[in-house]
Amino acid sequence: MDNQPLTVSSFPQAIMHVDVDAFFASCEQAIHPELRGRPVITGKERGIVAAASYEAKAQGVQRGMRLFEVKKVCPDCIILPSDYETYSLFSIRLFEIVRRFSPDVEEYSIDEAFVDLTGLRRSFHGSYESIAAEMRRTIETELGITVSAGVSLSKVLAKIASRHNKPNGLTVIPGREIHVYLESLPVEKVWGIGPNTTAFLHKHGIATALQFARKEEGWADRYLSKPYREIWHELNGRSVYPVTAQAKGTYQSISKVRTFTPPSADATFVFAQLSKNLENACIKARRYRLAAGRIILFLRKQDFTSEGVEIKLNKPSSYPLELIELLREGFGRVFEPHGLYRQTGVVLAGLVPEGSVQYGLFDNRARIDKMSRIYGSLDQLSQKYGKHTIQHGASLPAGLQAQHEGDRGDVPVRKASLMKGENLRQRLGMPMLHIKI
Repeated sequence: MDNQPLTVSSFPQAIMHVDVDAFFASCEQAIHPELRGRPVITGKERGIVAAASYEAKAQGVQRGMRLFEVKKVCPDCIILPSDYETYSLFSIRLFEIVRRFSPDVEEYSIDEAFVDLTGLRRSFHGSYESIAAEMRRTIETELGITVSAGVSLSKVLAKIASRHNKPNGLTVIPGREIHVYLESLPVEKVWGIGPNTTAFLHKHGIATALQFARKEEGWADRYLSKPYREIWHELNGRSVYPVTAQAKGTYQSISKVRTFTPPSADATFVFAQLSKNLENACIKARRYRLAAGRIILFLRKQDFTSEGVEIKLNKPSSYPLELIELLREGFGRVFEPHGLYRQTGVVLAGLVPEGSVQYGLFDNRARIDKMSRIYGSLDQLSQKYGKHTIQHGASLPAGLQAQHEGDRGDVPVRKASLMKGENLRQRLGMPMLHIKI
């Protein structure tokens, strides 16, 4: 059996994976055509590489590198501040284009999507490959960015295909050719397989994706947990993971992180950043009518070491007024007075539906109802006038210093070019216009 190629019907269904090439850097090159073909890096405001164009990657630049290291390996690089608002607008337009081709689109990340193409050949009078090629051409023409794409029988195979010919490539893996693409692919390169599973598979003599896929189903059932059995099925061309077109309606946890420069040893300022994390996380929790049973907070120093603490709540909540003192207590346990901090984060965990919260006999229901009405009004004001129109007093010191300030703190183009009626806190989500040159 191990010497036989996988035999699966060529296309009982077709799933496409779309992945923008070096997304943030590509957006900058699309807005500024003079930067095309040049090594472009974003992340100037953080002092590390957030994204790098393929021209920069070719010279040894990697994500997460410090900027002083970048300048050593790529002295001619162009380093720009990140403009996440503009990148979000590009993302919105990207998914709008993809949905012209199929209604079944799963937005996997800001620059990735899975698309179910099954049954669309008749509508487009062509093959799945021609549909994918036309989608890629449309994206490049209208947005000025390129995408790598893969088409195959399952999500895992489609993701393998999209990585096969980056950047700006299209790879189609029909059922009869699965073995060709898996035979030299290291098993650790398969989407969903991490270091621990890789080590386990290596112990069983499995080094490539093809060796894994050719294992008998009884072996997979015996040795693998459900997620890895599902990956085994997907590698064999049997789709287990559906393309989920609906927007995410619930969460198991919600996390919010803030990075700021220059780093700070000021306890009031650092706690203000943490307080803002909490407010942002709670806003999202209330939007989905969820309440947290646990809070996890962490602080990261300039040397990238982190300390954190988990706090269990007496009853689930999504109201900062009820949580802020617990957050302050946890902060006091991990903050070091002479430490330089560059990042804070809050995770709301143990989320449950808001309506299922059980109140105790001695809980002040009148106070709880009043809190609910207050935050209902605050959420309405935020929708009308922008997030943090009204915020907790503990968060105010975060506004005394820009989130990224100093020699690296250049202002992105979108923030420097305000339209009439806009201000720095409230900018319109206007569609980006692109003229291809």
